[in-house]
Amino acid sequence: MADEPVVYFERIEIGTSAKMVAIDAGTGIEVTVIGPSHTSQTDLQNLALAKLRARMAREQT
Repeated sequence: MADEPVVYFERIEIGTSAKMVAIDAGTGIEVTVIGPSHTSQTDLQNLALAKLRARMAREQT
């Protein structure tokens, strides 16, 4: 079984928006998503994680 990568998340509230940053600990690749501040933590994390996985897949090819 492959080890899951370690991903760090940071949520920053900016007025009526929320910025979620996802950083892959192994590679240092970082992505950011922005949504309404009332969006749940889980939804923003899932979106940021999907974006991070897509970016890492693009960089492997």
